[in-house]
Amino acid sequence: MPILVISVIALSLIFDYTNGMHDAANSISTIVSTRVLSPRLAVLWAAFFNFVAFLIFGTAVASTIGKGMIDVSMVTPTVILAGVVGAICWNLITWYFGLPSSSSHALIGGYAGAAIAKSGFGVLIPRGWDKTLLFIILAPVIGLVLGYFFKIAASWAIFKSKQGPTGVDKWSRVLQLFSAAAFSLGHGGNDAQKTMGIITSLLLSAGLITVFKVPLWVVLSAHTAIALGTLSGGWRIVKTMGQKITKLRPIDGVCAEVAAASSIFFSTHFGIPVSTTHVITGAISGVGSVNRVSAVRWNVTLRIVWAWLLTIPCAAMVSGLIYTLAKLVLPA
Repeated sequence: MPILVISVIALSLIFDYTNGMHDAANSISTIVSTRVLSPRLAVLWAAFFNFVAFLIFGTAVASTIGKGMIDVSMVTPTVILAGVVGAICWNLITWYFGLPSSSSHALIGGYAGAAIAKSGFGVLIPRGWDKTLLFIILAPVIGLVLGYFFKIAASWAIFKSKQGPTGVDKWSRVLQLFSAAAFSLGHGGNDAQKTMGIITSLLLSAGLITVFKVPLWVVLSAHTAIALGTLSGGWRIVKTMGQKITKLRPIDGVCAEVAAASSIFFSTHFGIPVSTTHVITGAISGVGSVNRVSAVRWNVTLRIVWAWLLTIPCAAMVSGLIYTLAKLVLPA
């Protein structure tokens, strides 16, 4: 492989690693904040299920990212290099400030920004953006609604069982191990595929493959990178997600994670590159609002929403600038 292609593959996997690090909070924030598992055990639990997700999910999301949103015939390795570097930069900026923005949308925005800088807005495939842009709005709303109703259903079940707080807390802690595992499966299954799509587009644009089909080594590499990133943690964002939005108990964690996992499984099946960050944030807010609306710190949620709205355009601008500089020394 040309050195440039190898370098971009390495950077793409580094992005996947930062995705795992950045989005580790999504997988472990509730289970850590409810003290079901220690932070060390929680990241091991999440990383394992991030990795094995490739056994369950296909590559529909990878196809959407790789060939459904950008005209791959107009893409070059330099475009993908600039897109990935821009996404990594935005991930690190939001990680530093403790903002749970979407790594997925950073990658999408970065890829689009670099492609636009090379070929103009005509490189975008409009129909490919419909689902992604729609789910920027729908994802947190779906998570919120499901979290709200799951918490109501759980509260009704607790009332009917007539168990005391100790009994409820005991079985909720057991259930949260399974709900956290389900969410981590969804996270790995959806997010790792985004990097797979980028790398496969790179191989296609460099002429190393003739059709868009994700090689097995790309699948395994992406899942390994995201799992290792999760192992590294992401404690700044864990604090925001698990403590600042609303106070969580084990039963709350179960409801939020089941709600988020359900939404992500659905999206992954239909090839929608949904933001796991958006979904779990909405689910936590929905669970917290069952007790009373004021139980949710909506000012924190609003701050998170602003990070969501800024991610795609900011990552696009950063990547566009990086492409402009990169083409001075690399083939356009």
